[in-house]
Amino acid sequence: MTKKIGTHNGTFHCDEALGVFLLERTDKFANGELVRTRDAKVLDTLDVVIDVGGTYEPDKDRYDHHQKGFDTVFGHGFNTKLSSAGLVYKHYGKEVVAKVLGLPLDHPDVQTVYLAVYKNFLEAVDAIDNGVNQYDANSPPKYISNTHLGARVARLNPNWMQPSSEEQENESFRKASKLAGEEFLESVNYFGNVWLPARSIVEATLAARKEVDSSGEILQLKSFCPWKEHLHELEEEHQVEPKIKYVLYEDDRAMQWRVQAVSQAPGSFESRKPLPKAWRGLRDDDLSQASGIPGGVFVHMSGFIGGNKTYEGALAMARKALTMDL
Repeated sequence: MTKKIGTHNGTFHCDEALGVFLLERTDKFANGELVRTRDAKVLDTLDVVIDVGGTYEPDKDRYDHHQKGFDTVFGHGFNTKLSSAGLVYKHYGKEVVAKVLGLPLDHPDVQTVYLAVYKNFLEAVDAIDNGVNQYDANSPPKYISNTHLGARVARLNPNWMQPSSEEQENESFRKASKLAGEEFLESVNYFGNVWLPARSIVEATLAARKEVDSSGEILQLKSFCPWKEHLHELEEEHQVEPKIKYVLYEDDRAMQWRVQAVSQAPGSFESRKPLPKAWRGLRDDDLSQASGIPGGVFVHMSGFIGGNKTYEGALAMARKALTMDL
């Protein structure tokens, strides 16, 4: 018999749109029939219900988060209250991740990607739906961002000037579920096939850091890969001190070397030690003259990155920057 997947009708949000997409990719609810209603008697007849119904009972496949006293979190060190998407992911996400990656459920990479996708994708969905501020501040935000997934899903709701029907609302919900789901799949594929293989490269680079410079504060990537988040996590895991200040890598397109300052935290725009002010905004011969290092290409105005024509020049820039004041 076809399983029936239930959620509420009316205005929809990112969490139930994504939650439905995830459920439809499980063995248990694959090819399920979607029912959108708030009628409690109808909901009671459905095989799984999310974001409505006032109860969280995973043994009965009931996944609402609006009821008084609900405070369930994902675990694994995460403390954001879950939305319906987070609840579905908590119970079925590992199965979906394994299927997307084509790996057995007990493969260690599945657990790693399962956690990475929650951290970098699902937690924001939970937080936005539950009204959790990203920053602790009493002042207004410095800018408005309405391009996040939740905002894009919300815009798919029929607007107040449009005539609406149940059929139109359901069609719009399907578009929203597809949008959220495609972004989820992109996230899983990225973390499984791009992000994860880079971890071993960064770990080996970190272990060899004193071969690059005796300070242990400069890394050289033999080949460029996504390194920023891995570096912060591996530093903590291996208790690296002093912290890395600069990462060197080759820009294959320009056939030049880059010197990138490490950020204070993942996603931060502030660097631990930006390249010196005296070099910032300079290019080519002006940079070479100011730094005393041949082959200068540029240093960004913020000091977060610079370039040199050769590896030796980039290493000399990083070494000299370590000794200079900001």
